Amino acid sequence: MIGDRATPGTETTRRETGMFLNGLYVYPIKSCGGIAVEEWEVDERGLRHDRRWMLVDEAGCFVSQREFPRMALIRVRIEPGGLLVDAPDMPSLNVPFRPPDGKLRLARVWDDLVESRTVGDDADRWFSEFLQTRCKLIYLPDESVRPVDPTYGRPGDRVGLADGFPFLLISEASLADLNARLEQPLPMNRFRPNLVIGGCEPFAEDGWKVIRIGSITFRVVKPCARCAITTVDQTSAAKGKEPLRTLARFRKVGTKVLFGQNLVHDATGSLSVGDPLEVIRSA
Repeated sequence: MIGDRATPGTETTRRETGMFLNGLYVYPIKSCGGIAVEEWEVDERGLRHDRRWMLVDEAGCFVSQREFPRMALIRVRIEPGGLLVDAPDMPSLNVPFRPPDGKLRLARVWDDLVESRTVGDDADRWFSEFLQTRCKLIYLPDESVRPVDPTYGRPGDRVGLADGFPFLLISEASLADLNARLEQPLPMNRFRPNLVIGGCEPFAEDGWKVIRIGSITFRVVKPCARCAITTVDQTSAAKGKEPLRTLARFRKVGTKVLFGQNLVHDATGSLSVGDPLEVIRSA
């Protein structure tokens, strides 16, 4: 459950733990390009503006790089009044934070139906032209509440339009371990994390249950089952077989291939690259 804005407790420095936040990423439009930031606000749903916009098909179901790899080529910047969206051979598109005439509609994210608002005809035409399919851009207004799956969350836990959880965490060492097994190493952007951790052993995150980064406490609630989006080159939109083929050799549990951990936060506040990480409770 989200509490009041976090306040620092006993200081745990990077020198004491050796672990720290080494990357911080926001993805305003679900399945489109991410933004590396040095410092960012954490609100009730996660990182401010993270996955607050989403493309849906004519039935209102979300679309992603699973079906449309070209979404990887859509770049997003956060400006004072909204988003600036660019893609190859397309004019720039301005998306205001709160479109004045957005219409209410239900949008589907997996099994969740979410009350959303439309952005507008200009945005719909822009994305439909680039992806060569009819789609609409919607956003999650402040008054719309999407709870975290109660199997993993507590009453009051919220999430935006991410697949299921407010944060995805991966350690640099885990990616380095994977890359040592691949013929061609892959960048972290294949896995689209919010939080990248430095200073720990490979897959150390698998054993964490409660952590603190800076002044914010997180519950580590569920490993992330990876999908075909990880096989999409985020700079060219080309699809391949890696890393799923290699991950399946040593990270498969049942029918799922696991890489990274999903987190739920217990307070609002802010995060900064360089913040120390403390493991409060392990598995």
